[in-house]
Amino acid sequence: QEHLIEAAQHLYESEKRLGKLLETLPVGVFVVDADGTPFYINQAAKNIFGKGIVAETTPEQIPQIYHIYLAGTEQFYPIEQQPIFKALKGENSRVDDMEIRQGERIIPVEVSASPIFNDTGQLIYAIATFQDITERKKAEAERIQFTQQLELKNIELSKLNQSYSRFVPKQFLRFLGHESIVEVSLGESVQKKMSILFSDIRAFTTLSETMTLTENFKFINAYLSRMEPLITANYGFIDKYIGDAIMALFGRCPDDAVQAALGMLSELNQYNIIRNKYQKSPITIGIGINTGSLMLGTVGGTNRMDTTVISDAVNLASRLQDLTKVYGASLIISQKTFLELKDYTKYNYRFLGQVNVKGKKDVVSLFELFDADPPEIIELKKQTKTLFEAGVISYYSQQMEQATQIFQEIINLNHQDKAAYFYLDQSNRESE
Repeated sequence: QEHLIEAAQHLYESEKRLGKLLETLPVGVFVVDADGTPFYINQAAKNIFGKGIVAETTPEQIPQIYHIYLAGTEQFYPIEQQPIFKALKGENSRVDDMEIRQGERIIPVEVSASPIFNDTGQLIYAIATFQDITERKKAEAERIQFTQQLELKNIELSKLNQSYSRFVPKQFLRFLGHESIVEVSLGESVQKKMSILFSDIRAFTTLSETMTLTENFKFINAYLSRMEPLITANYGFIDKYIGDAIMALFGRCPDDAVQAALGMLSELNQYNIIRNKYQKSPITIGIGINTGSLMLGTVGGTNRMDTTVISDAVNLASRLQDLTKVYGASLIISQKTFLELKDYTKYNYRFLGQVNVKGKKDVVSLFELFDADPPEIIELKKQTKTLFEAGVISYYSQQMEQATQIFQEIINLNHQDKAAYFYLDQSNRESE
């Protein structure tokens, strides 16, 4: 009997020491016996649950009595999913989607549970620890909120960049070594070899006088919206719109600029078919292309900055576009562009003449590409190509009588050859 009393005393002392140890833990401790009945709860757990052991509580009543909910819902935490009851089946488990509710106060907790066996391997208890993770959840919520705000800012910035790209092309920014407009500063510049395309609607002033201001804007936007895709599809970008005129740049190769120009002229033919259906007069454009070195950069002042391109090559491209009116050509390219084409023989072309570069002694040869002309005109220009070029050479060799005869012969064959009319008139003037 004394032995039993002594053993009981040792057990009591052990349980007392264990109880003191569990009371000092910073986490809540909840113990149930093998039947699932609450057996022990420490002070930290009492603080979390707002109560201690409730007599005669059955396992099924634990969620309701201790207000244990599935986080973010009004549903009591399912018994079969609770770690402490998994522990009664011999499993170790952990969850962090549990909430303890005390009135209006909600305490998110992380719960871990383990089974306790006696010396013979029989399960006698299950112990669970409840850790208040309010601060962790708060930090996580703040992180999620910050991430969402960051995503919204990124979306806004992306939209802003897309909006700016409609005013400052992305390709322009990339040439300057930037991806975003906000990275660009005043005075930045870079030198590049590029092909420059200028296009302009012929007699636009006369055409615009027949329309209201609103109609003018609608017409220009309808026209430009058809031209832009042909430029971007051929690896170019529009540097600026100047009223009805377009200035575009091509950094890959001159063929891109030529293909874009021919595409624009072809699209214009389709547009004129549509205009004809609405009893609107057809429009014609002239395109000039030159290739050379230029400076791309930013200019302006503190409060107003713009991108620009500076080069004699740009000025010449603009001049070539003006000369399309003189020669009655749709597309004129410079000798630099012509000589850098990958295969100029695949185009229908003819030597058109020469022009002095403004402010310099250099003379630039001009070539007309007429692939976009009506089929019958293309055939006539092909038939008279050799004769036409001979006439141009005669003109520049001051053999005016011979030049006059040649261009008159061409006009007899093709009375729509405006360039031949121009040279015939010039030759007659020189002969007087």
